[in-house]
Amino acid sequence: MLMPRKVKFRKVQRGGEVRGVAARGIELSFGNYGLRTLGGGLISSRQIEAARRAMTRCIQRGGKVWIRIFPDKPMTKKGNEVPMGKGKGSVDHFVAKVQAGKVLFEMDGVAENVARDAMRLASHKLGVKTKFIRK
Repeated sequence: MLMPRKVKFRKVQRGGEVRGVAARGIELSFGNYGLRTLGGGLISSRQIEAARRAMTRCIQRGGKVWIRIFPDKPMTKKGNEVPMGKGKGSVDHFVAKVQAGKVLFEMDGVAENVARDAMRLASHKLGVKTKFIRK
């Protein structure tokens, strides 16, 4: 799973809703096909890995996949049946904050119908609405 090697602060504040439209990372840079978000949200490293596996299985050793997002925000969680108080929980997993319009994955070296099917399978693994795009 993706996670940073080192972080400046071990725990960060949760923050509010992910609003707005992305200014960077909105166009295809590497491949001919991509998966773009239609809304903002948080995507965990587990979701990114599940989507990547779904795509690589679908294209069957053909083509190349680029992951354009990285989970760098630590999310904390307290254990089960822990009483209220006693500080913040320990870091449980990492998430990537994505705004609307951000390109999540890119693909090249396969036919469009194969890429469209692979991206459809990957989109089911993510927690945000997405759209297939091509150059």
